[in-house]
Amino acid sequence: MAKIEQKQVIVNEIKEKMEKAASVVMVDARGLTVEQDTVLRKQLREAGVDYKVYKNTMVHFAIQGTQFEGLEEYLSGPSAFAFSYEDATTAAAVLNKAAKDAKKLEFKAGVIEGVVYNAEGMKLVAEIPSKEVLLSKLLGSFKSPMSSFARVIDQIAKKDVAAE
Repeated sequence: MAKIEQKQVIVNEIKEKMEKAASVVMVDARGLTVEQDTVLRKQLREAGVDYKVYKNTMVHFAIQGTQFEGLEEYLSGPSAFAFSYEDATTAAAVLNKAAKDAKKLEFKAGVIEGVVYNAEGMKLVAEIPSKEVLLSKLLGSFKSPMSSFARVIDQIAKKDVAAE
Protein backbone atom coordinates (compact mmCIF):
# COMPACT_ATOMS: atom_id res chain seq x y z
CA MET A 1 0.00 0.00 0.00
CA ALA A 2 1.37 3.41 -0.95
CA LYS A 3 2.17 5.90 1.78
CA ILE A 4 -0.62 8.28 0.78
CA GLU A 5 -3.17 5.44 0.89
CA GLN A 6 -2.03 4.50 4.41
CA LYS A 7 -2.48 8.10 5.52
CA GLN A 8 -5.92 8.25 3.90
CA VAL A 9 -7.00 5.23 5.95
CA ILE A 10 -6.01 7.05 9.16
CA VAL A 11 -7.75 10.27 8.07
CA ASN A 12 -10.92 8.28 7.31
CA GLU A 13 -10.71 6.56 10.72
CA ILE A 14 -10.53 9.95 12.45
CA LYS A 15 -13.46 11.27 10.37
CA GLU A 16 -15.60 8.23 11.28
CA LYS A 17 -14.90 8.66 14.98
CA MET A 18 -15.69 12.37 14.83
CA GLU A 19 -18.95 11.83 12.95
CA LYS A 20 -20.19 9.45 15.68
CA ALA A 21 -18.83 11.49 18.61
CA ALA A 22 -20.94 13.70 20.86
CA SER A 23 -17.70 15.36 21.94
CA VAL A 24 -13.98 15.33 21.25
CA VAL A 25 -11.46 16.35 23.89
CA MET A 26 -7.88 17.17 22.97
CA VAL A 27 -5.14 16.78 25.60
CA ASP A 28 -1.39 16.99 25.90
CA ALA A 29 -0.28 13.80 27.63
CA ARG A 30 3.48 14.41 27.47
CA GLY A 31 5.24 13.44 30.63
CA LEU A 32 2.79 10.77 31.78
CA THR A 33 4.42 7.63 33.08
CA VAL A 34 3.53 4.33 31.47
CA GLU A 35 1.58 3.38 34.59
CA GLN A 36 -0.41 6.64 34.57
CA ASP A 37 -1.15 6.28 30.85
CA THR A 38 -2.27 2.67 31.30
CA VAL A 39 -4.61 3.61 34.16
CA LEU A 40 -5.99 6.54 32.14
CA ARG A 41 -6.67 4.39 29.09
CA LYS A 42 -8.41 1.77 31.25
CA GLN A 43 -10.64 4.40 32.90
CA LEU A 44 -11.56 5.89 29.53
CA ARG A 45 -12.27 2.47 28.02
CA GLU A 46 -14.54 1.56 30.97
CA ALA A 47 -16.41 4.86 30.46
CA GLY A 48 -16.98 4.04 26.78
CA VAL A 49 -14.54 6.67 25.49
CA ASP A 50 -12.10 6.11 22.62
CA TYR A 51 -8.65 7.54 23.34
CA LYS A 52 -5.94 7.72 20.74
CA VAL A 53 -2.89 9.72 19.76
CA TYR A 54 -2.94 10.98 16.18
CA LYS A 55 -0.52 13.07 14.18
CA ASN A 56 -1.68 16.65 13.91
CA THR A 57 -1.43 16.58 10.12
CA MET A 58 -3.84 13.63 9.96
CA VAL A 59 -6.32 15.43 12.22
CA HIS A 60 -5.88 18.61 10.16
CA PHE A 61 -7.11 16.79 7.04
CA ALA A 62 -9.89 14.96 8.91
CA ILE A 63 -11.48 18.07 10.42
CA GLN A 64 -11.68 20.10 7.21
CA GLY A 65 -15.30 21.11 6.58
CA THR A 66 -16.63 19.61 9.84
CA GLN A 67 -17.90 21.05 13.13
CA PHE A 68 -14.48 20.18 14.58
CA GLU A 69 -12.63 22.64 12.34
CA GLY A 70 -12.18 24.96 15.34
CA LEU A 71 -9.58 22.55 16.75
CA GLU A 72 -7.19 23.64 13.98
CA GLU A 73 -5.58 26.38 16.07
CA TYR A 74 -4.78 23.91 18.86
CA LEU A 75 -3.00 21.39 16.61
CA SER A 76 0.55 21.94 17.80
CA GLY A 77 2.73 19.60 19.79
CA PRO A 78 1.75 16.07 20.73
CA SER A 79 -2.02 15.62 20.97
CA ALA A 80 -4.20 12.81 22.24
CA PHE A 81 -7.90 12.72 21.43
CA ALA A 82 -10.77 11.35 23.51
CA PHE A 83 -13.99 10.61 21.63
CA SER A 84 -17.15 10.41 23.74
CA TYR A 85 -20.13 8.88 21.95
CA GLU A 86 -23.01 8.91 24.44
CA ASP A 87 -22.67 11.52 27.18
CA ALA A 88 -20.83 14.57 25.86
CA THR A 89 -19.14 15.31 29.20
CA THR A 90 -17.84 11.80 29.95
CA ALA A 91 -14.43 12.14 28.29
CA ALA A 92 -13.78 15.54 29.87
CA ALA A 93 -14.82 14.31 33.31
CA VAL A 94 -12.59 11.21 33.22
CA LEU A 95 -9.63 13.21 31.88
CA ASN A 96 -10.14 15.92 34.51
CA LYS A 97 -10.16 13.34 37.29
CA ALA A 98 -6.98 11.77 35.89
CA ALA A 99 -5.33 15.20 35.56
CA LYS A 100 -5.69 15.71 39.31
CA ASP A 101 -3.43 12.69 39.88
CA ALA A 102 -1.19 13.15 36.84
CA LYS A 103 -0.21 16.82 36.83
CA LYS A 104 1.42 16.49 33.39
CA LEU A 105 -1.93 15.78 31.70
CA GLU A 106 -3.28 19.06 30.31
CA PHE A 107 -6.40 19.98 28.38
CA LYS A 108 -5.72 21.69 25.05
CA ALA A 109 -9.24 22.13 23.66
CA GLY A 110 -12.43 20.30 22.83
CA VAL A 111 -15.63 20.35 20.84
CA ILE A 112 -18.99 19.55 22.37
CA GLU A 113 -22.04 19.57 20.11
CA GLY A 114 -20.31 21.86 17.62
CA VAL A 115 -19.00 24.38 20.17
CA VAL A 116 -15.22 24.74 20.49
CA TYR A 117 -13.86 25.20 24.01
CA ASN A 118 -10.32 26.12 25.02
CA ALA A 119 -8.48 24.43 27.92
CA GLU A 120 -10.23 26.49 30.60
CA GLY A 121 -13.61 25.88 29.01
CA MET A 122 -12.98 22.14 28.97
CA LYS A 123 -12.11 22.20 32.67
CA LEU A 124 -15.47 23.86 33.36
CA VAL A 125 -17.29 21.32 31.19
CA ALA A 126 -15.52 18.51 33.04
CA GLU A 127 -17.10 19.68 36.30
CA ILE A 128 -20.63 19.26 34.93
CA PRO A 129 -22.24 16.15 36.40
CA SER A 130 -23.28 13.36 34.04
CA LYS A 131 -26.72 13.28 32.44
CA GLU A 132 -27.90 10.54 34.82
CA VAL A 133 -26.83 12.54 37.92
CA LEU A 134 -28.57 15.67 36.64
CA LEU A 135 -31.78 13.76 35.89
CA SER A 136 -31.80 12.13 39.33
CA LYS A 137 -31.32 15.54 40.99
CA LEU A 138 -34.16 16.96 38.92
CA LEU A 139 -36.49 14.09 39.83
CA GLY A 140 -35.46 14.40 43.48
CA SER A 141 -36.33 18.09 43.44
CA PHE A 142 -39.78 17.22 42.04
CA LYS A 143 -40.34 14.54 44.66
CA SER A 144 -39.48 16.67 47.69
CA PRO A 145 -42.24 19.31 47.33
CA MET A 146 -44.78 16.63 46.44
CA SER A 147 -44.01 14.62 49.57
CA SER A 148 -44.24 17.76 51.73
CA PHE A 149 -47.58 18.61 50.13
CA ALA A 150 -48.84 15.05 50.71
CA ARG A 151 -47.84 15.22 54.39
CA VAL A 152 -49.65 18.56 54.85
CA ILE A 153 -52.83 17.20 53.21
CA ASP A 154 -52.59 14.07 55.35
CA GLN A 155 -52.31 16.18 58.53
CA ILE A 156 -55.29 18.30 57.47
CA ALA A 157 -57.35 15.14 56.83
CA LYS A 158 -56.36 13.69 60.21
CA LYS A 159 -57.25 16.99 61.91
CA ASP A 160 -60.66 17.05 60.24
CA VAL A 161 -61.35 13.42 61.28
CA ALA A 162 -60.34 14.20 64.88
CA ALA A 163 -62.58 17.29 64.95
CA GLU A 164 -65.69 15.28 64.01
